[in-house]
Order: sequence, then structure tokens, then C-alpha cells
Amino acid sequence: MTEAVVSRGLDALGYIVREGSLARVTHDFQPVVAAARERIPGLFGARLHSAYVNGSIPRGTARVGRSDVDLLVVLRDEPTEADRAAGRAMIRTLDAQFPQIDGGGTLLFSRARMLSDLERHDLGFFVACLCTPLLGEDLGPDLPRYRPDALLARETNGDLALFLPRRRERVASADGSEASLRPLVRFMSRHLVRTAFTLVMPRWNGWTSDLHEMAAAFAAYHPARGVQVRAAALLGYEPRGDRAVLSSYVDDLGPWLAGEYARVHGVKARRPEDAQP
Repeated sequence: MTEAVVSRGLDALGYIVREGSLARVTHDFQPVVAAARERIPGLFGARLHSAYVNGSIPRGTARVGRSDVDLLVVLRDEPTEADRAAGRAMIRTLDAQFPQIDGGGTLLFSRARMLSDLERHDLGFFVACLCTPLLGEDLGPDLPRYRPDALLARETNGDLALFLPRRRERVASADGSEASLRPLVRFMSRHLVRTAFTLVMPRWNGWTSDLHEMAAAFAAYHPARGVQVRAAALLGYEPRGDRAVLSSYVDDLGPWLAGEYARVHGVKARRPEDAQP
């Protein structure tokens, strides 16, 4: 059987193809994935429904000493603060044990939340297209197929305006050290580049998770902002602790993106946690 042709992350029918697989995990990162697979069941026991790895590691593009490890854990009931603390502690342990990774994160949600109508085009898309199954029963077959349309754009990144005040507070409260600012630069750079990309995704008609490809796609439609987004893509991969960069994000690029996003795609449906301070 010949392999299906994939163009711009889409199959022949125009649906987004699930990216990544355990077969693509490079030799350097296989022990990291194996350790996560071994430890997750001990943390959550019978409550564990499934677990996934996403990001550069299952795409086979992770860089030793530079890339983080990103995990998604789905529980049979709602996660607690103790569950989230356990997830953070696991990442710290992995980070200390494996020098080939630079931090990471663990997202936790319930199976009901993942499959809810509210999350159909956000968390549902995330697990169906951007996550690689690691443990348990894959939720992918229970979810629809996705096209790079305006609905997907709105429900994935149409909440930037909601987050900007919180980002300003984090920038203002950071102590100015490299250790404090560098993770913020990496996180915010990636968030803004992905938002810029999904702003133009329906016109570009495709999907990619490569920050440079995302920035190039955006720049083709918004050349006046293209230099900023290309620079953010660089910092998403090679961050530096620069408060001026963060200020430009929360005071200039971020507000512009949020306003343009609302004008073009509308605002993402509110989530229960959006009302929390």
C-alpha cells in the first residue's frame, strides 16, 4: 500500500492529518518518553483514562538540551489541584534526570471535558491531531475530523484578549533575571506565533506546527507585522530573557493580534475557568 499524500498537513480530502508518532521519537528522547509512560500510571492509578505526548518529541524534531517534554493526561474524573501538582512534580523529576530536555509541562483534563461539545474544536482538535497516544484508549476515534477553517481558528486561539492582562501581570512581576524571563519569552513567543498563524490558517489552507513555517504563512498575508512574528518564531526556539521583548508582546503585537482575530474570526466561546481571576 502506498503512503497517502499529505500536502500542508492535509490529506487528499482536506482534513488535518494527525502529526507525530512514537516511531518518530529519536534515540535521544526515547528514554524520556519511556520514563513518562512508566511513571504516569503510578500517579493516577485507576483514574487514568489515557495519556499522550505532543510537541517536537513525537514529531521527531526535538533538539537535545533545547526541547521540552509536553504531556497530556486524561482522567476518568475531574483533575484536582493535587493531580496538577503531581504532574508538575513529574516534569521536574524528568527534567532533573534527563539533560536532553529543557523543562516541560503536563496538561490534565477529564474524559468528559475532552469530548464535550464546548471543547470539540479546541481540546478535541488538540488530542485528535496534535497528540500522540502513549497510554490507554485513544480518544481520537471518538472525535471528528478537522479542516483548517474559521471555526477551528476561533476556538483554538480566539481568546488572546482574555489572556493579555494576565500576561502583563506576569511580565510586571518577573524579577528580571534570565531564569525568570527566559521561560516567559519562550512561552509567549510560541503562543503569539501560533495565534498569528491560525489567524491566516483558513486562507493558507493547511496546518503546521513548525514556528518558522507558521511565521512565514502569516507574513505572506500581513507583511507589515511579518518581521515581528518571524522574530518571535526565533525566540520560541532560542529564547533569551529580555523584558523589552515581553513588553512589545503585551503592549503592541498581542493587542493588535487580539483585535484582528476578533474582527476576522470572532471570540472563542467562554470556558468555566475564564471567570476566575
